Amino acid sequence: MSYNGVQNAGTVFNTVGFNVWYPSSNAFPTITSVVFNGVNVCSTATLPPTTTFRTTTKAANTTNTTTSRPTTTTKAATTIATSPTTKITTAAPPTTAPVTAAPVTTSGTGSCSSVAIISSAWAGGLTVTLVIPVTTTVTSWTIGVTFSAALSSLQIWNAQSSTTDNVRFNLINLSYNGLQSSGTVLNSVGFNAYYPASNPSPTITSVVFNGGSTTPGGTATTAQSNSSALPPLNTKYNYAEVITKSLLFYYAQRSGRLPTNDNPISYRSDSALGDIGQNGEDLTGGYYDAGDFVKFGFPMAYTTTVSAWSVIDYPSGYSSAGQLTNARNMVKWASDYFIKAHVAPNKLYGQVGDGYADHSYWGRPEEMTMARPASFISTSNPGSDLAGETAAALAATSIVFSQVNATYSAICLAHAKDLYAFAKQYQGLYSSSIPQAGSFYSSSGFGDELAWGAIWLYRATQDVSYLNDAKTFFNQYGLSGAGAFSWDNKAAGVQVLLAKLTNDPTYISSIRTFCDSYVNQPKTPKGLLFISQWGSLRHASNIAYICLQAADLNINSLTYRKFAQQQIHYALGDTGRSFVCGFGTNPPVKSHHRSSSCPNIPNTCDWNTYNSPSPNAQILYGALVGGPDNNDNYSDDRSNYVSNEVATDYNAGFQGAVAALQTLAVNGQFN
Repeated sequence: MSYNGVQNAGTVFNTVGFNVWYPSSNAFPTITSVVFNGVNVCSTATLPPTTTFRTTTKAANTTNTTTSRPTTTTKAATTIATSPTTKITTAAPPTTAPVTAAPVTTSGTGSCSSVAIISSAWAGGLTVTLVIPVTTTVTSWTIGVTFSAALSSLQIWNAQSSTTDNVRFNLINLSYNGLQSSGTVLNSVGFNAYYPASNPSPTITSVVFNGGSTTPGGTATTAQSNSSALPPLNTKYNYAEVITKSLLFYYAQRSGRLPTNDNPISYRSDSALGDIGQNGEDLTGGYYDAGDFVKFGFPMAYTTTVSAWSVIDYPSGYSSAGQLTNARNMVKWASDYFIKAHVAPNKLYGQVGDGYADHSYWGRPEEMTMARPASFISTSNPGSDLAGETAAALAATSIVFSQVNATYSAICLAHAKDLYAFAKQYQGLYSSSIPQAGSFYSSSGFGDELAWGAIWLYRATQDVSYLNDAKTFFNQYGLSGAGAFSWDNKAAGVQVLLAKLTNDPTYISSIRTFCDSYVNQPKTPKGLLFISQWGSLRHASNIAYICLQAADLNINSLTYRKFAQQQIHYALGDTGRSFVCGFGTNPPVKSHHRSSSCPNIPNTCDWNTYNSPSPNAQILYGALVGGPDNNDNYSDDRSNYVSNEVATDYNAGFQGAVAALQTLAVNGQFN
């Protein structure tokens, strides 16, 4: 892939892996060859017999335990760590120089036994990690993997894969792991291999590194113990895995032309390439809102602001998970779209797609044919809430990129300033100017967004005029009392940022009152802070994030952090099940989400798919579902869009809270 082609001499390449599925009635498959950049590592590898290789643990509450079937798999462009366990070891690709990993010892026989490690196997599939010694420094690599029989499918991580016959697979590095140093071991590539359960288990007959010839091999073996490129974190759940998978959810929501070198979602490709404005403006890109394919600018801008906020304040949470670059890219995918949508200083497109026509269609975004009208705000049809929130999003994005892409940062900031001026001068509700938006994301007021845009511009520029505006709007619109933080209500965010940036007791008191009220509010029997049935976990996660921010200001820090952790852990599995797709114990498998419900092309996807009792055909990694009711009742039902739909705004505060908890754990402050 684009980000992992560079691999340095002397390091270990260990971020590519896969699951193999094979017929349950067949013999267990073996990997018979692994070829790295032309070198057959099966036949030439000589690894010191002093260390062991990390295998993924599969049990929900124990370590060093494997099960007959993996509970979490992915085709991620980044390292995916294990399912939630106690005292979990966090594994992540290096964000700067590659980390030298430990060599491998196995007890199997055959020339491939030390380079193709089977960590899980079950009827119809197996999980394999490749462990390839690097003898010469390379900046890019390929791995050829050949099986003894055709697979049904291959899910790969930390590499791109291609095949013409489902027997021979070509794996190519990503942007971050191409550099592999001589003397190290490449051991971050893995895969899930699936095969018909009625067939014998296929074997791996060849593994060729960087183009060398394949040779027969033997049986790969199951690894027994764990090692990690990062120190283990003594946390109940693997926050790094949650962050990684949450970002995968945003990949799955991308609209427009997808980059060929950075699209880890195998079932997604280019879509909505005809999205244009009323004068032909290019409006491709951005994120689909939820389980549908409308691009609603208001919640998308909120999602971007909150996501950028967590990248700014908790960078070590992302970097320790190997996800800082992906998090920046997640933010940029939205900001690129907002720059396109801001076609004039006082004109901003706020919606693309017809919500009613969209909701009458169940299928893939790549195949939708309904009209996708575009609506905008202007001086005659203002939307201070939409313009103010988008200004906040672009101001926050400018901070995210200020040290890594100064030119882009300046572009974002220029648009943010124009949008804020537009919001301030031409005041009105966007949902009155874009009528259909009112049916889906109706705004309750714009005063909070004016203050929100102002405080973010102050943080980005240090121009005191923006701070004065934020204070004025805070008083004018009564933002000292705040409801639940959400796409519609930014008052609590304004409170905590004003407290952070001014240290004024007035704002400190406001945010303390906010958090205290929710910390002390009665919870559901199993501990959820219940605000509203629609997106109940979203609300709890948002408040958790705000109170983690408040805790950083030394406001009731321990109390707020314990409260936030409790809410996030509720979503991750404390009730006995996970509410995050593709993560943890008994995660949702029937989320109300069109594209992931669809089988692979060319199979039909329509309302019969919607009505099917079967799980979604694809795993929507990292998506937080709406959640349970006030008695902790929840049904994993595709038709229940209140409790089981996913949405980009659901994950924003949730992901930010997890990044904050990861930061605290990395820094040894709280776990």
